[in-house]
Amino acid sequence: MSRLPGKPLFHCARYALFLPLLALIGCGGGGTGRSWHGRLQCAPWAREHSAIALRGAAASWWQGAEGKYGRAAHPAPGAVLVFRSTSRLPDGHVSVVRSVRDSRAILVDQANWNPGRIDHAVPVVDVSPRNDWTRVRVWWSPTDTMGRTVYPTYGFILPGPPDGWIS
Repeated sequence: MSRLPGKPLFHCARYALFLPLLALIGCGGGGTGRSWHGRLQCAPWAREHSAIALRGAAASWWQGAEGKYGRAAHPAPGAVLVFRSTSRLPDGHVSVVRSVRDSRAILVDQANWNPGRIDHAVPVVDVSPRNDWTRVRVWWSPTDTMGRTVYPTYGFILPGPPDGWIS
């Protein structure tokens, strides 16, 4: 550990104890001033920033939407993309579709893909063999490239009731 000029080593060590705390304060709310259970989570953020009012782990949203919201295999602005639970994403993940670029590319807004951060206009591409959005790759900003990992998804929860459902 380096010392501050003119300060003894123990003085510098005291400041080092505060660095992790400052890092947590800086990323905990992702710039919104909001955090859930001490850290930013995708599901509460997506609920607050979409017309989809579901609760629970992100992966549970697909089943939870049955009979309440439309579900689709193709994106639409304002829809929520639901990622399945995997070893990398034990609770799944949800992202809000900002715009559709073409049949295989969208931009999403999401929380906590990059830990503790909210990201806007993140590219997501469909890599499923049948172009049904069941397998996607997501932009990874730390490397400034599309991520290599392919993530399984359920599809898109659409704002509004399912077809044929009358409120």
